[in-house]
Amino acid sequence: MSQVAVAATETGPRPASARRGPARRRREIAVAYVLLAPAVVLVFGVLAYPVGWSVWLSLTNFSVQDPSKAFVGLSNYAAVLPDPEYLRGAANAIGYLAATTLLKLAVGVGTALLLARPFPGRALVFLLAFLPWAYPGGLGLVGWYWFIIPPLHTAYSLAMSNVRFAFDGVFGIGAWRFLSLVIFNVWRGGSFVGIFLLAALNGIPQDLFDYAALEVKNGWRKFWMVTVPLLRPFLALAAFLSIVGAVVDLGNVYMLSGFRITYPIIWTQAFDLAITGGQWSKAAALSLVLLPVLAAVLVVCYRLFEPLEEDPA
Repeated sequence: MSQVAVAATETGPRPASARRGPARRRREIAVAYVLLAPAVVLVFGVLAYPVGWSVWLSLTNFSVQDPSKAFVGLSNYAAVLPDPEYLRGAANAIGYLAATTLLKLAVGVGTALLLARPFPGRALVFLLAFLPWAYPGGLGLVGWYWFIIPPLHTAYSLAMSNVRFAFDGVFGIGAWRFLSLVIFNVWRGGSFVGIFLLAALNGIPQDLFDYAALEVKNGWRKFWMVTVPLLRPFLALAAFLSIVGAVVDLGNVYMLSGFRITYPIIWTQAFDLAITGGQWSKAAALSLVLLPVLAAVLVVCYRLFEPLEEDPA
């Protein structure tokens, strides 16, 4: 065949299937966006809109006394940031999030490692571990409230009161109330983190752990050198979900404590400022003070959530 014929063959009309390829691809992309649209609307409606509304509200003077919603810029932030009471609430909030996240990760990892191995009664232990998260948070908080700070005269109320006073005497006034919030949230969220990490462990090929057992004989080194790196993305996601759950539980605490601040944390202070004081714009500004910190934590979790890079050959 001559070179002219070969060139004509190579540059001839493409098959119909090849011509339909780009059009079909565009239709598939359009269908994917249509199917994704409800989820996008839900996420932005549930998350983005309330945050945007809070940001806009924090820039106005809206309150029960003055519902005009006039724009005042950053005046609300300038009013709440220098206040020592709110600064203490912000510091307490950071300590609360750090303590609950670390403890829930520790409890979750231990629970996942325990349930990853078969043993008699494993199904019962699984149900008991899952129950605190599945149990309604409001009723669970009532039980913890009665146990830790009993409002009624019971067989254990005197003993718990003595423990509370002794604890506050050593660590300072309010330490027992802070511990109560931490224990309640760890009890609620530790089981969820454990089940989440158990699912992650079950998704990791067992061959990797078998190879590691041949190289590393010490169980502690195997945990830090093999298990933790493999679980790193899931630990990062669990940490972020833990922070979200810790903030949400504060709403239960505030409502079921009779709209009282059991311990000064910035978000419960914002609840009180809005519901009790009617200062909605200042409450919105107060609730957003730690937003940059939470955004930074989200960025760190996102970077840790990325898959591990393979070493070059």
